[in-house]
Amino acid sequence: MAVPHTGSEAMTPDAKRSLVAALQAFLPANAVLHEDEDLRPYECDGLSAYRRLPLIVVLPSTVDQVARVLTLCRQHEVPVVARGAGTGLSGGALPLSNGVLLSLAKFRRILAIDPVNRMARVEPGVRNLAISEAAGAYGLYYAPDPSSQIACSIGGNVAENAGGVHCLKYGLTVHNVLALKFLTIDGDLVTVGSQGLDGPGYDLLALLTGSEGMLGVIVEVTVKLLPRPERAQVALGAFASVEDAGEAVAAIIASGFIPGGLEMMDGLAIRAAEDYLHAGYPVDAAAILLCELDGTSEEVADGVARVREIMERARATEVRTSRNETERLAFWAGRKAAFPAVGRLSPDYYCMDGTIPRKHLARVLTRISALSREYGLPVANVFHAGDGNLHPLILYDANKPGDLERTEELGGRILEECIAVGGTITGEHGVGVEKIGQMCLQFSPAELNQFHAVKAAFDSQGLLNPGKAVPTLVRCAELGAMHVHQGALPFPELERF
Repeated sequence: MAVPHTGSEAMTPDAKRSLVAALQAFLPANAVLHEDEDLRPYECDGLSAYRRLPLIVVLPSTVDQVARVLTLCRQHEVPVVARGAGTGLSGGALPLSNGVLLSLAKFRRILAIDPVNRMARVEPGVRNLAISEAAGAYGLYYAPDPSSQIACSIGGNVAENAGGVHCLKYGLTVHNVLALKFLTIDGDLVTVGSQGLDGPGYDLLALLTGSEGMLGVIVEVTVKLLPRPERAQVALGAFASVEDAGEAVAAIIASGFIPGGLEMMDGLAIRAAEDYLHAGYPVDAAAILLCELDGTSEEVADGVARVREIMERARATEVRTSRNETERLAFWAGRKAAFPAVGRLSPDYYCMDGTIPRKHLARVLTRISALSREYGLPVANVFHAGDGNLHPLILYDANKPGDLERTEELGGRILEECIAVGGTITGEHGVGVEKIGQMCLQFSPAELNQFHAVKAAFDSQGLLNPGKAVPTLVRCAELGAMHVHQGALPFPELERF
């Protein structure tokens, strides 16, 4: 996958020195990084296969400073990439060699917790898990829990519309955010959403959530808090085949109740996680399901009994239930550590993210297995089975010539399989630079035209995170995904993005 080119010319050394001086006029000297050794830690996000040094990194600590950075960059027509904790897996925070990387790492304050109305106001650099830790004193927590929740920031969660193992019942980030404050490229502060159930006007809150930093820079988030359930228990089912586990997923959902979480891991992922964390997984299983039930003690007891029965009817070779909170957390710890655990099996791995209708789960997993054999690259599958969000992990060695390219091609084929069964190319990781080519297959030229129109309404110069998420029609034509009529591309005015 070639890193998208924004079409902007490189900045001259004199122009860079001038921009550094302008930034240092209102930021401390140690908050404006411009030497190569200082820029190196920011050269990539969690998609480490692609790296690029930014022109300058700024680390403001106030909203006014962020506004002044944006205003200055707009005046000088300098692109800006906002960055949170850098844990994203799609290259959404990949910097630009001719642009400013705007880090929100210093925005780490929890501004208010309102236990009566069950909400919290936080700055974008607050870690996901820190919200639940702060709300725990009131018996509350923040539901979306990405596997990286110990490190990922809430601003990045909003930008990518992150999910987590409990998103089946409690929703993605978009379902748990009440209001946002963001700065436009002009430095204007805008508030969207409200503390009520609904607000007037267009639903810009939903539009900003998942916009990947292309429309504005988030500086404050108001999130919904939920009461801790009285009881939670996990049922672990082991299966002799992925197909049997897939049937169990469909049967659990069809039974009419919604688990707190419903996750699947295949044999390769099971063994990696068990070797890494010793969570108590059955290493001889072809697949396991982790199904969590939460609520009152009576609800959980009834749910666990029903899930056990469903799994046994689906030919589970073993069904266990967590006997205490320590064991429940151990079951989830193995799942959440699956990505680093798989990383111990190979020098490198590539984490994909696609979503499919649950009824096609077995079909797509079978197809992934066939593609793995075709390309000669092992694939470990770890995913949110309840909502069909797949995370195939392709194992490769970047030191071997051609391995990364074959991995990219295999990943693209997997995403195409998702589209073919009526799914999407992402569920929670975003598009970034990783999936921008597959956007050409997912959407028509008319639909991409509308996306660009929305972008232009917020950012007419195309300075916020250019080259990410939404491909140009030129790019799609180059990929052969669109038909070029008589040598002319439709919507040529969009090429500037």
